[in-house]
Amino acid sequence: MTDKLDKTPSGPADAAPEQVPPDVIRAIPVRHYGRWISAVVVVAVLGALGYAFAQGNVRWATVTDKLFDPSILTGLWHTVLISVVSMAVGLILGVLFAVMRLSKNPVTSSVAWLYIWFFRGTPVYVQLLIWFNLALIFPILNLGFYKDYMTAVMTPFLAALLGLGLNEGAYMAEIVRAGIQSVDEGQTEASHALGMTQMQTMRRVVLPQSMRVIIPPTGNEFINMLKTSSLVVAVQYQDLLRSAQDVAATSFAVMEMLFVASIWYLALTSVFSVGQYYLERRFARGSLRALPPTPLERIKSNLLSLSQWRR
Repeated sequence: MTDKLDKTPSGPADAAPEQVPPDVIRAIPVRHYGRWISAVVVVAVLGALGYAFAQGNVRWATVTDKLFDPSILTGLWHTVLISVVSMAVGLILGVLFAVMRLSKNPVTSSVAWLYIWFFRGTPVYVQLLIWFNLALIFPILNLGFYKDYMTAVMTPFLAALLGLGLNEGAYMAEIVRAGIQSVDEGQTEASHALGMTQMQTMRRVVLPQSMRVIIPPTGNEFINMLKTSSLVVAVQYQDLLRSAQDVAATSFAVMEMLFVASIWYLALTSVFSVGQYYLERRFARGSLRALPPTPLERIKSNLLSLSQWRR
C-alpha cells in the first residue's frame, strides 16, 4: 500500500520564485566621425570649385545666349545623325563578324579575327585620317559601273561614317560573340533536332536569347559613340564640337562655347541613358520574375506613402 502524495502548497518555501524583469537595453548608435569629416571635405572641395568657376573669366551670359544658336543646333543634329548611323553600321558588322568568328570555317574565322584585331588595335583618330586621305593611295575610284575622283567620293560624312562604323563593328563583334556563347548549346541542338537550319537557329533561337547579354554593353557603346564622334573634327565633319569651335573663333568665347558643347553632350547622354534603361528592362523580362520598380514608380510610391503618413 502506497501513501497518497499531497500536492497542496504547504507554505512560502513551495511558492514559485518571483521573476525579475530584465533590464532595458540601451542601444547606443555607433558614431561614424569619418563619414561626417569626409562629407565636409567633399562639400568644401565642391564649394571651392564652384567659387573658382564663378570668379573665372567666363561670360556665363554667352553660354545661355549661344546654347540654341542655329549653327550649334545644326552641329547637334549632325552629331546625332553620325552617331546613330555609325552605330547601326557597327551593329550589323558586329553580328556578321561575330558569326564569322564562331564559324568552323578557318578562312571566315581568320578574316573575322584579322578585322577585329586591326580595328581594335589602331586608334579611331588614325582610322579617320586614313579614310579621309585615301585619295593618296587610290586617286580614282573605279567600281566598273561607277568611276570618280576619290576626293569627290570621300566626303567628310563618308569618312566619318567609315571611321566610326568600322571601328565600332570590331567592338560589337566581341560583344555579340560573348552574347552568342552565353546561350546554352542545348538550345542549338534542340533546334537542329526540330529540323531548323543553322541560319534559322541563329535568327530565331540564339540571337533573341543572347540579346539580354548584348543590350547592356551595346547601350554603353552607343553612349561612348556620342562622345567619340567629336573626333570627326579631324575629317572636317561639321559636328557639335566643330560648330562650337567655329562660333568661338568669331566670338572669342572659347571656354564659353566649350561649356555649350559640354551641356549638349550631357543632355544627349542623359536622354539615351534613359532609353537604354528601359530597353534593358524590356529584354530582362525573360529572366526575372518581377522587375524592380522604375525611378518614376519609386517616386510615386514615396509620394503616396508620404501623403498617407500625413493623414
